[in-house]
Amino acid sequence: MEIESGARAGALSLPVCVFRGGEDGPVLLVTAGLHGDELNGIEALRRMISDGSIVPDAGAVIAIPIANVWGFLNSSRFLPDGKDLNRGFPGSVPGSLSQNIAGAIMRRVLPLADCGLDLHSGGESENYPHIRCDTSHPGNMELARAFSPPFILNSPLREGTFRKAAWQSGKNVLVYEGGESRRLSEFAVSECVNGILRIMDHLRMTGSGAPERNETRVIEKSAWVRAKHRGAYSPRLSCGARVSKGDILADITGADGAGPSGIAAKASGYALSVRPAQDICKDDFLIHLGTLT
Repeated sequence: MEIESGARAGALSLPVCVFRGGEDGPVLLVTAGLHGDELNGIEALRRMISDGSIVPDAGAVIAIPIANVWGFLNSSRFLPDGKDLNRGFPGSVPGSLSQNIAGAIMRRVLPLADCGLDLHSGGESENYPHIRCDTSHPGNMELARAFSPPFILNSPLREGTFRKAAWQSGKNVLVYEGGESRRLSEFAVSECVNGILRIMDHLRMTGSGAPERNETRVIEKSAWVRAKHRGAYSPRLSCGARVSKGDILADITGADGAGPSGIAAKASGYALSVRPAQDICKDDFLIHLGTLT
């Protein structure tokens, strides 16, 4: 798909793949690589395209394997203008490069789909595989449970994201999160592939059956544990771990050598995202804790 960039570079090409079944059926849109350094969704689509599992028996799958091609080639989350593509929706022409790409997806691709999945990884932190959506909407939860991730996280819509723009256009688009940026995680990739196959089976796009389902936990509330001071941070738990109130989640050794001091969990739940050990500053995000109600 050609996109008028509004820049001196002229037009850009965005890869869009369409896989049609032999019978009529629903149309599923799957996007990956809105953030160019998030590799797990890109790899999941590459595998499915390579082995043919993305080809449905009925309906069609529209796949955008790398929405931010420049970011992918340059190991960058952003576009060359420094913009975040997933904050540029619903897009506009003329506008920034991110708005041009977002606008093209919204005008020329999304209207063809019945529902969609937007594949992401974590940033500096590792995300345990989960689906993000508004859990109060039955259509979202039907698709999320069909995907059957380890966790479904209730997540409010954020301005400028593809998910919110799609919602405003009357389309259910779920966000998959798994792994971290710039690294491939076999677990995150395989969970993504299996979830897409389960969605296709749920939509009756395939007749070959779906992978075994996970035990799915719905997390209605979550909160980030932040650093109280600067220092050397070291987590005590792995991503996805069960946490009890009062557990020590991590240690921070002060920049002056004082400590280490432990960070205790204020509630029971699960570690949905864990930042790796590193030097951190005050108020940095460390652990995303999905709390149990």
